Amino acid sequence: MRLRNRDGDPIDPVPYLVVLAVGFLVTFSFLPGYCLALGLPVWVGLLVAGTVFVGFAGVTYHRMVLTSRPEIQREVPAELRVRKLFYVVLVVGVVLAVLTFLLVAP
Repeated sequence: MRLRNRDGDPIDPVPYLVVLAVGFLVTFSFLPGYCLALGLPVWVGLLVAGTVFVGFAGVTYHRMVLTSRPEIQREVPAELRVRKLFYVVLVVGVVLAVLTFLLVAP
């Protein structure tokens, strides 16, 4: 697979494919079960998961392939990585709390 950015420069496909695979696993393992818990049929859960995955794939392609600039890639400082990880964990925790509240609320 030869991926190229807007400028025609070659892009390493491995990070994009790994993020895409993780997104597929998360959407198709979590969303159909959540839709079933809400009382929706299985096909609706699979349709929702597929739609979310296609949107995720588009955003990921735009961010990691189309607008990638390999000439400025460098190592990210540890403090920035930890801060970003903290914010991601915080956002995921809030999203899971809201989804749990939606299941528990009458």
